Formats: sequence, structure tokens, C-alpha cells
Amino acid sequence: MRRGWLIGSLIVLWLAVLSAQAPPRDAQRELATSVADGFTVAAVGDCIMARPVSQTNGFAPVGKLIREADVAFGNFEGTALDASHLTAVPQAEFGGVWIIDSPLVPKDLKAIGFDVMSRANNHALDWGLDGMRNTSRLLDEAGIVHAGVGEHRAAARAARYYDTDKGRVALISIASTFTALSRSAPPVGQAPGRPGVNALRTTRASFVTADELRVLKKIRDEQPAGSVRPPERESADELELFGVRYKVGDHRGFTYTMDPVDEREILKAVREAKQMSDFVIVTIHAHEPGNWSQEPADFLPALAHEVIDAGADEFIGHGPHQVRGIEIYKGKPIFYSLGDFIFQLDLLEPVASDLYEQYKMDPASATDAEFNAMWNARTFGGDVWYQSVVTTTRFDKGRAAEIRLTPVDLGYTARGADRGVPRLATPPVARAILERLQKLSQPFGTHIAIEGDTGVIRPRVETASPHEH
Repeated sequence: MRRGWLIGSLIVLWLAVLSAQAPPRDAQRELATSVADGFTVAAVGDCIMARPVSQTNGFAPVGKLIREADVAFGNFEGTALDASHLTAVPQAEFGGVWIIDSPLVPKDLKAIGFDVMSRANNHALDWGLDGMRNTSRLLDEAGIVHAGVGEHRAAARAARYYDTDKGRVALISIASTFTALSRSAPPVGQAPGRPGVNALRTTRASFVTADELRVLKKIRDEQPAGSVRPPERESADELELFGVRYKVGDHRGFTYTMDPVDEREILKAVREAKQMSDFVIVTIHAHEPGNWSQEPADFLPALAHEVIDAGADEFIGHGPHQVRGIEIYKGKPIFYSLGDFIFQLDLLEPVASDLYEQYKMDPASATDAEFNAMWNARTFGGDVWYQSVVTTTRFDKGRAAEIRLTPVDLGYTARGADRGVPRLATPPVARAILERLQKLSQPFGTHIAIEGDTGVIRPRVETASPHEH
């Protein structure tokens, strides 16, 4: 009798665990976009903006593209602070350089026409929590909805909402590229939550041959006793050595595994956002596998498909400072990277001592502008970093009906305040940008027509399967 009771209790417990892990049956259905027909989204990539640009000569036609959309998105990458009255300090761990924006920048972004902006990126805490909180305050005062940072993980994960006359828009901002100390955490017991970004942790493995893996195992096994922690479990085709994970593969490159806790919580946030809104934008700051790559890391297509299955209507990538391919999945656009929109790295000030020491420059003789010029030339020397697109997507009947790609040129050869500010690209530059996007989008089955100086995607209307609702 007691044994039967025990078995019954275990079955009930097992069913309870399964129901807690899986969303309700109705929540697993594809949720259609419910904004009014004709709804448009303008989306761009990174906005690294030291000074206001809305009144810059030649910018107005680009700004018009932003303002004409029902909702406009960009990635706010940096910290808005008054450099003459700094209340925050440059952190010992930072995103490559300390990005600091004038406190006038948030209002200028609103004047340009931006409505929603992501905050989860590797520069969100360059100037610490004071900088993060000050930026949040200035964006709030400017009337820009922003997501991706918070006082604890649930707040950083949560969607933020913007209401239009065609429907309510939710924004979720994720970073897979972030500084370790900027990752938010939840409270537990007496330990408070940690402020920071909405992080998606990933584990990278480098591909090697089977023979190379055997050599690496021999090197590991010959290390001094106690210097290498033995693995709890290890498969025959992978190992970790000196902080690097290796895996047998048939080509050079990398593969990534998403942290299951982060993945699960992010998908839950997407489902909730869809339940609370008519249109969900999910955005990720992802440099992986590196800024050098025009192809996204292998986890990004999987993540993009998962969040669309969970209810997202548009997936926008940014971070590697150059454009990557475009995919249409279930009638929803996936932009793997929109590159840079505003890129005023030449104007960043002040430059903290760490960078002068790192690059062996004397701050007593070199100016901040001279340092910036050196650093930018070494890091982003070439047109590809200064060419991107403004995307405008029109939705009808719950799906993307047309995507227009307007090429912009940020002026790599320009100097001073003009460099890094987008203008409509000249016809030869526009064609070069669009042809690059055509090539990068082909592996995803996406056709981009070039009509004049504009790229146009007209997604094929697919017949809904019995599982689509």
C-alpha cells in the first residue's frame, strides 16, 4: 500500500515538474503579429554618439527615414554623462574603449525620431552603475523607451513597451557580448540582486582535428599535478585546456552553446511580451565569432528562430560594426547585424589612463583626439565599418510584406565632426553596400532586389501549416 502511494506521489511530482518547465499549450502556438496593416518599423544598428547630429549638414534625409516609421529602433551604445561634471568613473573592466556621450544625446536621438533603444551591450557599464543609471534617467526624460539593463536580472530581462496608434510594441534587449562584471543577477535569500545587463552566456569551442585533440589531451595530462582541474565528465571528441574548449570538427572555426538558464528565461520573457503587446522586437548585441566575421555565430540563427517561435515579430542583431545577412523566417525578418548608424569614435573624450598605458602613448604629450585617431585606424580602418543601411519593414496581415534597405555612408574618409554621421550613400557606394548584403543573405535564401539606390525584399507568402495559428 505504502509502495503504491509512493509511486503515485512520484508520478504527480514528475508531472508537476514537466508542467513547470513547459509553457501552456496555447502559449506554444505561433502568435501572429496583431498590429494594424501598414505598420512600419525603422531599424538601425549601433549608435555611438559623442555629440548631437540632428542638425548636421546632410543628415536630414536620413532622419526623415527614422521619423516616418510607426516605431524606430537603434542600439544605444555608451553612457550619457556630462564630461565637465563627472559623477561616474571609468571602470577597470570596459568594452574596449570608454564610450561617453554628451548628456544632450538622448534628446537629440528623440528629435531624430527614435522611439525604442536597446541598452544591453558591452559598453553599458563602461562608467559603472552611476553611468548606467544616469543614462537611464536621461533616456527617460527624453521620452525614449529602453530595455536591456536593470537593477537585477528580471528587470534587465523584461520587455519595455511603446504605444502607437497601430498597436503596442514591446522591446527586449539581449547581449551575448558583454563584460563579465556587467552581467545582472537575481536576488536569492539574503543576497540582493546585481544590477547590469540582460546577458546570454555562451560557451565557445574551437574546432580541431582528432589528431590535434589527442595532442592536446597529452599536453593536459602532462601538466603538474593539481594545476589542471580534471573534468567531471568528458566526451571523446572534446576537452578544455587552459581556459579554451576544443571540439573535433571537419573545418576551422568555432561552435557555441547557449546557457540553458539564460535561454529559458529569455524565451519566457518573449512569450510574456507577446501576451502583453501587439508587436515584439527582440534585439541582441553579438560580436561572436568576432568583429572580423561577416557571418553570425552558429547559435544566432537557432536563437532567432526560437524567439520568433516564442512570439517575436522582428529580430535585430548589432555589435560587429558591419552588416551581416538577412533572413525571413515564418514571415518575420531577422537582421543578423545592421552595422553602425552613428559612429563618432573620433570625438570620444575624456580618454582614461588605462588606454594610454595599454597602447604606450604619453598622455602628457598626446591629445585625446590623437589617441582616438590612432585607436580607430588600428581597430576600424576601412570603409566596411562606415557603411550600413536603414531598414524599413512594412507589416500586413501579420507578416512582413516589404523590407526596404536604404544605404547610408558614415564618411570613413571624412575628418572632424563629420566623420561617423550617416548620409544617404552615393549611387556607387549604395550599390556596393547592397551587393554585399545580397551575397551575405544568399545562404539564408533571401533575395534582395536592387531598385535604383534601394534594396527591396518582398518575402514570399507561405501557406500556413496546420500548426500555425
